[in-house]
Amino acid sequence: MASTPPICDFGWKAGDFRLPATDGKIYALADVRGPKGTLLAFICNHCPYVKAITGLLVRDAKDLAKAGIGVAAICSNDAAAYPEDSFDKMKAFATANGFPFPYLHDESQKVARAYDAVCTPDFFGFNAQDELQYRGRLDASRTSPLAGARRDLHEAMMQVVRTGKGPTEQVPSMGCSIKWKSGNW
Repeated sequence: MASTPPICDFGWKAGDFRLPATDGKIYALADVRGPKGTLLAFICNHCPYVKAITGLLVRDAKDLAKAGIGVAAICSNDAAAYPEDSFDKMKAFATANGFPFPYLHDESQKVARAYDAVCTPDFFGFNAQDELQYRGRLDASRTSPLAGARRDLHEAMMQVVRTGKGPTEQVPSMGCSIKWKSGNW
């Protein structure tokens, strides 16, 4: 079932975390933060919305990193109920897609709860002061990549690089709901 996150809560402060990554390291917010801002993408391996934009996310993450935006992806799904989202499968997914950013495992789902993540993908774009400036879609793609689509996420984060502020008009992302563990919702 498709879910849509709420509109951007401008100025909401990013919460810290310590999560294991598919590269064998443990990352905190400070480890992924860029000098101009940070992009956190809640994704998973099995969602058709994520699969449709993975290549575009990798492209945009590389461009944003050059502009000073730190990027990380987080998988918070219940891997017992959705084995394709297991940590081992996350490693394979990150390698197969050439992730240039850490892919973090939120097994306890505490980070997804703290950020009020709703769906995959769910993007959180912060400025250099860790203030939320973007909570929108990557582009107009849904379950199929849309050739020539406006790069909403990229444009918003480049605006954050230039001004410290995100666009006032944002289109929410759409994707599969976060797969919460029983009793965790």
